[in-house]
Amino acid sequence: MPKLVLDQFLHGGDYNPDQWLDRPDIIDEDFRLAPLAGVNTWSVGIFAWTALEPEEGRYTFEWLDAILDRMAAQNMKAVLATPSGAKPAWMAKKYEEIRRVSPEGVRDPQKMRHNHCYTSPVYREKTRNINRRLAERYQKHPALTVWHLSNEYSGECHCNLCFAAFREWLKKKYTTLDAINKAWWSAFWSHLYTEWEQIDYIDWAVESMVLDWRRFVSEQTADFVKLEADALREFTPHIPITTNLMGDYFGLNYRELAKHLDLISWDSYPNIADRPVPSADTVFPDRTIGYYESDNAEVFVVTGYMHDLMRGLLPDNRPFILMESCPSVTNWQNVCRLPRPGVFHMRSLQAIAHGSDSVQYFQWRKGRGGCESFHGAVVDHEGTEKPRVFQEVAQLGKKLQQLSAWTGTKTTTAKVAILFDWESMWAMEPMSFIVKGTHGKTIRDHYRAIYTLGIPRDVIGLEADFSQYRLLILPCQYIMSEALIEKIITFVKNGGNIVATYQTAVENEYLQTHIGGFPGGKLKDLFGIWAEETDWLYADEEVKVTITPKGKDSGLRGSDYRAGWCCEVTHILPADKDGSAEALATAGNQFYAGKSLLTCKRHPQGGSAFYLSSRVNKPMMMDFYRGLAKELAIPFALPERMKLPDGVFAQSRGDGDAKAIFVFNTTSEEKVIAIPSGFHYTDVLTESALTELRLTAYGTVVLTKK
Repeated sequence: MPKLVLDQFLHGGDYNPDQWLDRPDIIDEDFRLAPLAGVNTWSVGIFAWTALEPEEGRYTFEWLDAILDRMAAQNMKAVLATPSGAKPAWMAKKYEEIRRVSPEGVRDPQKMRHNHCYTSPVYREKTRNINRRLAERYQKHPALTVWHLSNEYSGECHCNLCFAAFREWLKKKYTTLDAINKAWWSAFWSHLYTEWEQIDYIDWAVESMVLDWRRFVSEQTADFVKLEADALREFTPHIPITTNLMGDYFGLNYRELAKHLDLISWDSYPNIADRPVPSADTVFPDRTIGYYESDNAEVFVVTGYMHDLMRGLLPDNRPFILMESCPSVTNWQNVCRLPRPGVFHMRSLQAIAHGSDSVQYFQWRKGRGGCESFHGAVVDHEGTEKPRVFQEVAQLGKKLQQLSAWTGTKTTTAKVAILFDWESMWAMEPMSFIVKGTHGKTIRDHYRAIYTLGIPRDVIGLEADFSQYRLLILPCQYIMSEALIEKIITFVKNGGNIVATYQTAVENEYLQTHIGGFPGGKLKDLFGIWAEETDWLYADEEVKVTITPKGKDSGLRGSDYRAGWCCEVTHILPADKDGSAEALATAGNQFYAGKSLLTCKRHPQGGSAFYLSSRVNKPMMMDFYRGLAKELAIPFALPERMKLPDGVFAQSRGDGDAKAIFVFNTTSEEKVIAIPSGFHYTDVLTESALTELRLTAYGTVVLTKK
């Protein structure tokens, strides 16, 4: 698996010279402007299939030859794309089967992008052919640095080819229809299948079928990724391969795609506002309404979570690539508000702090037409280096040069891991409106507390090695197989500590409930509790929280703690050979007043199992994790005595004396933080020793130990 080796951060963006072939003066200007902006890379060839193959079998690579040659002459690095993200019109007209079919069975016309069938033998062969030709032609080109597969793989097709492939996938997994009917609980509503050909439509009433379909779509898309990658590796095994992902995108399990990639990259488009957005939720008013509709601090936290999720898709904590971001207005967001001065630098350096080896943009130059002609870019329609955005990009380029010593380094080794499972997210979304969004909101609640405290953390999947962490957090791990349950029990029995929440181990991998109550299987004994019922509350309804003496010993002392959204009616089980659970907090009202909301069961081997049976507000979450971090001797990015004001975050990259600590102010006000005696820091960007930490509005400071 080749790795990306750099001596400086990649800085650049999507460049589409094929749209300007009739304007060589524009292309000349682009090459003049690139070094002025501190740009050392462009992603080229994305959506350029027709420019490369205007008709079947006739290829026009000469324009791309010229661009890559000029890039090499300026010591620029090319992220060269395969063009499969948008098929040519001539191909769509000649080969109908490559056009997707909707869930209603209607063949799509040629429109938009990502509009092709991943199963079609024709499209697979056409893609393999163009990829091989690109790899063969440019295998020794000095500019070629990274292969960029397609663009934002997404969507699904419901054609006969796809359903035939789905049935073959099911046969391989289950062997018999009896096994499928048992796994899918098909007897409900008389959905038993008696012939394989009857499986030709996704029935949303059969939830296990829907889950298997999502698994199939992910694996089929991953197989297409493999096809693309194999064609490139035939000629360029030394060039790392990536594709631009989209955070916790619902439609695909990115861990399947990651199996065929050498490098993770993703596209980040946060809309960091300059004022809070009112929330309808009175219990959790500080909680996000949506990724693109919240205040600066909240969106900053969500973006950090996405960075960590993407970084965790490949093993060994290796750096990733920020493939797309925007230095100005993202034209498809609900409010196209300009980032205030400092915000663009802040969110770019956030990616670097989380382990990115690049800051890249969509796009380098604004196009003259099309649905994204007013999307932000480095070069505006005005066309020179004069605009403010261009100057901000150039200033960031200089900062990236100053930080080049951290190129290729990993983020600080984490002792805390948060589990994210696409399948649990899939399982919870279609069930009912009362639980919609629960999985994502719960993960972000716990991530927010850990991130705000400045504790290094990883976001991991089920297959990860848990033993390297002191603390494992399982927010709404709704699906749990017996194998996963045993893995978690082993982790705790070996001295690990775990925090689980409401809606844990409700169903198995076939979406069948665990018999014997929740949390399922042996987890009731591990946590020492039984969640008998679940109460889903209105947005303006709250549960008061009462802290027990044991809870006060753990650092829970607030009078402003509240719970809501979801409350499980939880019983503490009688003691077993490992003892019993103890309540740290209980419900103070509702008919289940006095029932535990937060419990802990200490195990003789040294591990602890915490169970949070309700969604609790930020003050309680912060105090809980602050106390737990102290108890488990989990390090912070900055000394815990160095209290970070609201809206200020710290993220570190590297370990030991080589560590860089990025401190971000997401507010519109200056923040001053005292540095405790005995601690000495240098500002990397100004090369000055610090006696205090002074952060301007939306400012970022990068620290090292003096």
